[in-house]
Amino acid sequence: MSSKKTVIIIPARLGSTRLPKKPLINIDGLPMVIRVYQQALKANLGDVVIAGCDEELENLVKLYGYNYIATDSKLQSGTDRVFQGYDALDQEYDYIINLQGDMPYISPQTIIAVNDLLNDESNCDVDIATAVTVISEKNSIDDPNVVKAIVSYQNMALYFTRSPIKFDKNYKHVGIYGFNPKSLKSFISMAPSYLEKQESLEQLRALENGMKIKVAVVDDPNISIDVEEDLLKQS
Repeated sequence: MSSKKTVIIIPARLGSTRLPKKPLINIDGLPMVIRVYQQALKANLGDVVIAGCDEELENLVKLYGYNYIATDSKLQSGTDRVFQGYDALDQEYDYIINLQGDMPYISPQTIIAVNDLLNDESNCDVDIATAVTVISEKNSIDDPNVVKAIVSYQNMALYFTRSPIKFDKNYKHVGIYGFNPKSLKSFISMAPSYLEKQESLEQLRALENGMKIKVAVVDDPNISIDVEEDLLKQS
């Protein structure tokens, strides 16, 4: 498996409607986005950058001596922010990992697993890499904030949903995506799709447009912080 140049970009903004100033929330003594950054550093894959649009966030990131790039506050999605951040870096990378900034305990091994999919030459026709983990808590199946993934026996993503699904084995989607520059540019150039708008899940835009998403099945029960109740699960 060849090793190519990867950049991890963490999109972040303070204007979350469900949980205002979410990136700044204290998680075990550190702002959440800083903790995510440190987990990305532990993966040891290359450069790590936060792409944001708030002066307060920029000042915080620079206080820690970490990389920050300013993006347009009017961007519609985290992936749009990742693309604009990547474009502004003005450097050549083989792969771009979009690591969502609300998973303070994501395992570095999960990030590595996604990067390994991108580097695997047998996946040359794959457009996007991501990760899933087995759902162990039954109440998570009914939780619309837990995104469920339907995966083929070849570990290709078939669908993502917020609705309950009850198979023999159920998977939770982990908020991380790996692209090459061409697939990232192609994705953000597409208009939001019907299913994407129905589910409020931008990865469905890729599937509806025929892009192939390969999945790494990982053992990573990390909790994404979407609403206030998620903070209680961390304790």
